[in-house]
Amino acid sequence: MSYSTVVLLLGSNINNPENNIKVALLKIENQVGSILKYSELITTEPIEFDSDNNFCNIAIQIKTQFSPIKLLKALKEIEVEMGRLQDSSYFEEYRDRIIDIDIILYNSLKFISKRLIIPHSRNLFQRDFAKGIISEVR
Repeated sequence: MSYSTVVLLLGSNINNPENNIKVALLKIENQVGSILKYSELITTEPIEFDSDNNFCNIAIQIKTQFSPIKLLKALKEIEVEMGRLQDSSYFEEYRDRIIDIDIILYNSLKFISKRLIIPHSRNLFQRDFAKGIISEVR
């Protein structure tokens, strides 16, 4: 079987964010693929929306057999398992969230669909906090 190398970015800013990240990492390891590298866990202020709750963020590199769409489905299932029933596209705005898991890179693939764009250019090129921790796992 063939494996792909993927970079994910995780964030949480409610209900014990650091623990939420730890739970999500375990779920990714058990349900999606092996984690090869971790960035440092950082705390950041919310961007593109107002909140009093700071984020915990981490970037990871994983090895998975999932296709991009199957991976997206599995990550959305983890978000739902953890209590995030709707993502930002549903609300058409950013809000506080128990967990957010974004696919940043998938091998060297360029992929565009209605639900998924790889690479995730906003996190990869525009958000300074994300660029820093993503560079740690690329």
